[in-house]
Amino acid sequence: MMHLLGFRFAPRIRDLGETKLYVPQSVQDYPTLRPMIGGTLNIKHVSAHWDEILRLATSIKQGTVTASLMLRKLGSYPRQNGLAVALRELGRIERTLFILDWLQSVELRRRVHAGLNKGEARNALARAVFFNRLGEIRDRSFEQQRYRASGLNLVTAGIVLWNTVYLERATQGLTDAGKPVNTDLYQYLSPLGWEHVNLTGDY
Repeated sequence: MMHLLGFRFAPRIRDLGETKLYVPQSVQDYPTLRPMIGGTLNIKHVSAHWDEILRLATSIKQGTVTASLMLRKLGSYPRQNGLAVALRELGRIERTLFILDWLQSVELRRRVHAGLNKGEARNALARAVFFNRLGEIRDRSFEQQRYRASGLNLVTAGIVLWNTVYLERATQGLTDAGKPVNTDLYQYLSPLGWEHVNLTGDY
């Protein structure tokens, strides 16, 4: 349902050999892909519940209901609940299309890896900043947990901003000194480093 919410399903696939595709017709129609096919899609079931799926997606986009709440509700329904089964089939369609794109596109694989590496680098920075209490939020109340998480996000964002400003100043300084920087290299720069930041202060 991610495409209905304006997102693209783009995870990094680790165990591609164990990932299964789902096809709209008989498995016999796809002899080359047969080892990867896990079953046949129930397109009619998706069509039958399409209006419900659209209502659900609209409610989530408008904030009327949260995605986490709907997942809990759908998980509590009987296994053969119509909407839950239709969403499962829709998810199989999205995943199959993505895997086929993944197999064919080197650029997609490179882009997904780059995006996930950025996320991992940001998480590593947050862990480095939140060194107290072994990096664990131990506050009991949700409000205190939120304050601590917000503080962590603020400090992390401050480091990213500082790095961004001074990376720009460094490249501009090189240019002003008659040593222009190849702009193609900018994509390899990241403001997520912290080795030059004294996170613990001086005692």
